Amino acid sequence: MVSVFTLVSESTCGKVNMVKVTAIALLSFTLVEGVACFVPSKPTPFTPIVLRQSSEVANSKPEASTSSPVRREKILKEPALWEYNFGLQDPRLTLPHGIKSRQSAPETFAITEEQIRTLEEDGVVHIKGVFDDEWVDYLRKATAHQVDEPHFWAFAGTASKLYDYIQRNVWQTNKAFADFYYHSAMGSVLAQCGRTDEIRVSTDLLMVNPNKGFKWHQDNQNGPITWEEGIRFWITMDETPKDYGAPVYLKGSHRNKIVDDQAVFVDIDQEGLEEYNDKLLEFRTMPGDMLIWHPRTIHKVDGPSDGIWTSYRRVLGGTVAKAGSTYHDKRGSGGVLSDLGRHSLSDGDKLQSPFFPIVYPRYDDKEARSRDTGEVGRSPRDIVAKIGGLAGKASGDRFFSFFKVLGSQAR
Repeated sequence: MVSVFTLVSESTCGKVNMVKVTAIALLSFTLVEGVACFVPSKPTPFTPIVLRQSSEVANSKPEASTSSPVRREKILKEPALWEYNFGLQDPRLTLPHGIKSRQSAPETFAITEEQIRTLEEDGVVHIKGVFDDEWVDYLRKATAHQVDEPHFWAFAGTASKLYDYIQRNVWQTNKAFADFYYHSAMGSVLAQCGRTDEIRVSTDLLMVNPNKGFKWHQDNQNGPITWEEGIRFWITMDETPKDYGAPVYLKGSHRNKIVDDQAVFVDIDQEGLEEYNDKLLEFRTMPGDMLIWHPRTIHKVDGPSDGIWTSYRRVLGGTVAKAGSTYHDKRGSGGVLSDLGRHSLSDGDKLQSPFFPIVYPRYDDKEARSRDTGEVGRSPRDIVAKIGGLAGKASGDRFFSFFKVLGSQAR
C-alpha cells in the first residue's frame, strides 16, 4: 500500500559482493524509518457504506473462515543485525510451466473491456486468478527465501516494525523476482489496464504483514514518474484474514481535485471529498489475484488490533510506468525515496534504463544482464547524498503527512 521510506537498491559498483556501510548511511536509514514507530492513531469519525464493484471479476470471493488461536504469537521474528545479507541473491527456483529463464517469452492473460473501464471509472479493479497455483508457489518460495535470507536494504523498514518484512526494489537484488517480472503475465495485464503498448517497472515492494496498518492515504512514492504515467499493482500470495488486512478504496477518488499532490495522509472528512467518503470498495483478495489502482485513489488497510500477524499476508506490489513516460527528478521531495538508483537519467529524459526495466511486450536482454552483473545499484554514500535535499520545512511537512498514515487497526 503506502510506499514507506524503505531505502532499497544494490551497492556493487559493477561487482556483486559486499558493500561498505558508512555509519552516517545507517544512521540516516534508522532515523528516517524508526520514528514511524511512535505515531499515534485516531479513530475515523464516521461509519461509511461499503460498496461492491459491478464488474464480475471485481466481486469478492467468500470471506476466509479463520479462528483466533488461544495464544497469539507472531509468525515471523525480526532478523538480528548479523543475519542481513549484501549483494545479489539467487534462490535458484524453477520457473513454472517449463519457462526457461531469460529465454522464454513472457506469458499473457486476457482481461475484459469491462475490467479496464472499472479501473478507469472506480480508480481500482480486482482481477481474480491471474496467477495459478504454480506461480503462487513460486512467489511464496521466493518470498520465503528472502525472509530467511534478509537483505540489508530491508533493514530500515523491518527494524521500524511497520512490516514483519519489507524491501523496496527487491527485483534488483533477488533474481527470482526479476524472473517473475520478465516471464509472468503481470506486464500483459497491466498493459491492457493502461491501454499502453509498453510497461516498465518504476518501483516495487515486497511486503509481508503490515503490523501497524495504514490510514487513508494516496500513493506518492511511485518512482520518477507522474500520477498519470503510473499504474499501481498488488499481487497477492495469501487469503485475506476475516477481520483485518483487506484494502479499502474510496470509489472514484482518483478524480478528486482537493488533495495536495505532495500529501500522503488524507483526511477524508475534509471539504471537497463528500462525494467520495461514503463510497467504499473493500477487497478480500485470494492467492494469485491482482489488485490494480490509480496512484491517486485514496485507500487504507487495517492491521490486527494487537499488531500481531498469526498468518501470512504476503504481497508483491509497486508501480509500473506506461509507454511515453519521462524521468522526473524528485530530489527535494519525499518522492526521491523511491528513486535512489545510480543511473544517469536527467529530468525530462525518456524513461529508458535498466533501473526501470521493460517487462512488456518483452524484457530486454541487455537490461537483464545489467541487473545480473550488479550494474543496477546504489551505494549508501550516494543514497545519503541524494536524500540530502530533503532538509527543510516543506519536506518535513510532507514527511509528517506520511507519519499520520500509520496505525490503522481493526477494532
